[in-house]
Amino acid sequence: MDVLSDVIAVMRTGQPRSARVAWHAPWAQRFAPIPGAIGLQVILQGPCWLIGPDGDAVQLVAGDVVFRPHGRGHTLADSPSTSPVAPACDPGDPRLLQRYVTDTVGAPDSTSGSAPGAPGGTGAPAAVTLCGGYHLDPARTHPLLNDLPELIHLPAHLGRHPELRSTVDLLAGEVAGPRLGTDAIVPALLDTLLLHILRAWLDRRPVPGTTGWAAALNDPATTAALQAMHSDPARPWTVATLAAEAGLSRAPFARRFTALVGRPPLTYLTWWRMTVAARLLRESDAPLHSVATRVGYTSEFAFANAFKRQCGTAPGRYRRSG
Repeated sequence: MDVLSDVIAVMRTGQPRSARVAWHAPWAQRFAPIPGAIGLQVILQGPCWLIGPDGDAVQLVAGDVVFRPHGRGHTLADSPSTSPVAPACDPGDPRLLQRYVTDTVGAPDSTSGSAPGAPGGTGAPAAVTLCGGYHLDPARTHPLLNDLPELIHLPAHLGRHPELRSTVDLLAGEVAGPRLGTDAIVPALLDTLLLHILRAWLDRRPVPGTTGWAAALNDPATTAALQAMHSDPARPWTVATLAAEAGLSRAPFARRFTALVGRPPLTYLTWWRMTVAARLLRESDAPLHSVATRVGYTSEFAFANAFKRQCGTAPGRYRRSG
């Protein structure tokens, strides 16, 4: 898998969720902060406003996509002056968990579909939104997410991001009219939508001289080394062999990789190996020696020590705790 695909594959736990919500004016809904969750909103019919936790308001129109990657609270409303008519969503309330997917990503009994009873009046809805949410495994969150801004807003410019728009249409259709196979299609479409959002953000060329994952993934040499590590974490990589993948000599490569990614090449490699191992421990019955081999350790003892240093617990205990 490529680096961006891996980010999606390793970071979440459970199934992503989605729902279509019709809002009747006057309306305002406050979404509570949920640590370890990320959410997105697609405006199918508008306009409406997104008000951040600091009070900044952004007007949204039909076709806009907004992504909030850090699980912080926000409000959606028909106007910045409308007071929320419902209390802040409580992540422990199963009724709200089922109704508002941005606040429900951790609910084991939540389902995809239309959310009834949105606050407001009656008659034709003033706005319709498609919301989706993920719950993250904090032990496997990729550092790329830490570089993302508080809000990614992709306006509905005609002709821009056509693949994202097509995915939105498919997802909206599945959620509005569930059929056989919808439970499999919706998570796949949410993954696809999230990948297109991240692509759009990464395609905004970083300012020369900046660092971080946007710069790293727009740098061919660094991307080649990352791709090599992600494609074959078990290989006995060295700084020299990674530099060869990047087409650079050893010292310039190490400086460039560290400056952009924020950690030296072999430090990132160890983190990635332990991230892959954690996923295998939680999602498979593979014995420890098999997991160790798949992430580049010939000794189960050496793997266990490395895993404990990285994750704070022994591999067997980590597996049992899941």
